[in-house]
Amino acid sequence: MRELGWEEGGNLKIVYRWAEGRNERFGEIADELVKLNVDLILTHNTVPTLAVKQATSSIPIVFATAGDPVGSGIVASLARPGGNVTGLSGQAPDTAGKRIEILREMTPRLERLGVLTEPANPYAALDVKEVERAARTFKVDVQIFELGASDRIDATINSLNGRVEALYVLPIVHFYANRIQINDAAIASRLPTMYVIREYVQAGGLVSYGPNWPSMWRRAADLVAKVLSGVKPADIPVEQPTEFDLVINSRTAKALGLAVPPALLARADEVIE
Repeated sequence: MRELGWEEGGNLKIVYRWAEGRNERFGEIADELVKLNVDLILTHNTVPTLAVKQATSSIPIVFATAGDPVGSGIVASLARPGGNVTGLSGQAPDTAGKRIEILREMTPRLERLGVLTEPANPYAALDVKEVERAARTFKVDVQIFELGASDRIDATINSLNGRVEALYVLPIVHFYANRIQINDAAIASRLPTMYVIREYVQAGGLVSYGPNWPSMWRRAADLVAKVLSGVKPADIPVEQPTEFDLVINSRTAKALGLAVPPALLARADEVIE
């Protein structure tokens, strides 16, 4: 923002709010920001963006990331978002297919893929459909497994042993908070894991392929600057990510007895030894 002419403490004041991992707090935070009559609200992820959209139809909203902004109802379309909202989609065409392709390079005999999701999460359900659609092109059978906030992580993942050959973990808030336990249980069950976010792999997961978040937040700053300069969100198309990170944990691969192809290692943006 400073490079774009907006400096906190000068011509810009930023009010920060966190939900601390509790989705039920987003509604009250949205109402609070609306009462403060801020000039713009910047959000991260689908649930808070929808909460803010429900709270105001007049204050401009920019989302730095959102899984499926059209499918979840945040915007009418990517090219013409409409209303008071614009931002950056966390999805690009065939990213789920790319993740399955990478998993098959690491586990060539992959025929049964488990997808770990959250019960009664409509936004995760959209991701599940994308994975199922992509898996069909690779003739990979998908099995859906739910992990609720009160469920035992080790028991849930241990139950997958022998039923699937790899695990695709959706980017869900309470999964992220418990990423170390998920990774430990997956390694104990000899399950290669695919993630969207690199922090899972840095915490012991096998591999991730997803948008480069710093580049998306930098683009979000560009959109915020445009709106603060008077451009209407409805006139700013929603952008899709253009930079993706492939992160591989070679230590985890060794623990699982996997030989990562040298060509795949060469393509990785980060290899954790």
